[in-house]
Amino acid sequence: MKSTARASAPWRRIFVVASGNFLEMYDFMVFGYYAPAIAKAFFPAGNEYASLMLTLMTFGAGFLMRPVGAIVLGAYFDRHGRRSGLLLTLGLMAVGTLAIAVTPTYAQIGLVAPILVLLGRLVQGLSAGVELGGVSVYLSEIAPPGRRGFYCAWQSGSQQAAVMAAAIVGLAAGLWLGNARMSAFGWRLPFFVGCLLIPFLFIIRSRVEETEAFRNRVDRPDFATLLKGIGASTGVIVRGAMMAIMTTVFFYMITAYTPTYGAKVLALKPTTSLLVTVCVGLCNFVMLPVMGAVSDKIGRRPLLVAASAAALILGYPVMLWLVAAPSFGRLLAAEIALALIYGAYNGAFIVYLVEIMPERVRTAGFSLAYSLATALFGGFTPAIATYLIQLTSNKAIPGAWLSFAALLALGSLILQGRQAVSTSAATRPGALGADTSIG
Repeated sequence: MKSTARASAPWRRIFVVASGNFLEMYDFMVFGYYAPAIAKAFFPAGNEYASLMLTLMTFGAGFLMRPVGAIVLGAYFDRHGRRSGLLLTLGLMAVGTLAIAVTPTYAQIGLVAPILVLLGRLVQGLSAGVELGGVSVYLSEIAPPGRRGFYCAWQSGSQQAAVMAAAIVGLAAGLWLGNARMSAFGWRLPFFVGCLLIPFLFIIRSRVEETEAFRNRVDRPDFATLLKGIGASTGVIVRGAMMAIMTTVFFYMITAYTPTYGAKVLALKPTTSLLVTVCVGLCNFVMLPVMGAVSDKIGRRPLLVAASAAALILGYPVMLWLVAAPSFGRLLAAEIALALIYGAYNGAFIVYLVEIMPERVRTAGFSLAYSLATALFGGFTPAIATYLIQLTSNKAIPGAWLSFAALLALGSLILQGRQAVSTSAATRPGALGADTSIG
């Protein structure tokens, strides 16, 4: 009986710590799914394109706060502990979710409405800047030797669960209310569902245990010391950010942007695009831990190089094939193909980014690298894709954006060199342990 309890404890810890990550991504996905309806409610403009662009830019604006959150809240994680930090970020995420759910429309309160929505996105962006890094570091520190890739992959796995949950809630609400009422007011229902989850998530996350690795640390830097540590780690943070561009661009393209792309660009039914998104989330949910485990066996580099090369070659052709004859089948096939590339890359990348960060700035360094990629590239992917289509009249042009992100990632890997990538985290100060699976 005791051995069974011990065996199940890691799974409970994974579930508890990843729960807040679920809420963060659920909220972001719902915002992306219902961008056209949110545009009408909060950002009325002279034409539909301008209104949608304002909404997508607001969606992206939250990502601009991520680097700030990575530094400020990352310092809190690295000084006060993983548990305290995870509770703080959950509280901030709750504010962002509530802001969208309860804010009256522009027609009701005027300019105050979009300002409140923007503030809600900024607060949530601040929290999200360190949430992903905090969860990833926590999972890496509780993982047994040789299993870090598998454990860290569940951080991204929780995001995929959120993608599926948001899409399923949206599908159910759409079938119940119909397209007209969903566009008018029903889009708020998924946000209210997220609000209902908040008390439950606070209860279970309050039970999370501090990691043994952090408890055993003697050196817990203050903010000034952490800034110096980040400055000393600029090279590794920049390289990590360049590689994170691919995973963030792919993620937001195949999840948050899919419903808007399917409905507005391909002229498919909204329910069709949401169903495809559910399938994408399920594919990723399966692929990520599998690829994380594979990276534990063969190393991180082979998966990172192969996936980024595949993305570089296939990104635009896949989208070109899709727009040639848009249909549910083609959209599903194209999105699953891109999801397989994303799953292979991200399954190795998250743990890789944890492993190369020095211990003193592990959470802040990871979060800053990832946040910079999201703020400058990934988070604005829906807006960039929409703008590129408008500029070029080429419905497949988002594929070129995918290939560009892959080129940056592959270039970073090549420039870094085989020796730098294959050096084990265990050979540097602050190593997580004798796990030599980076190379």
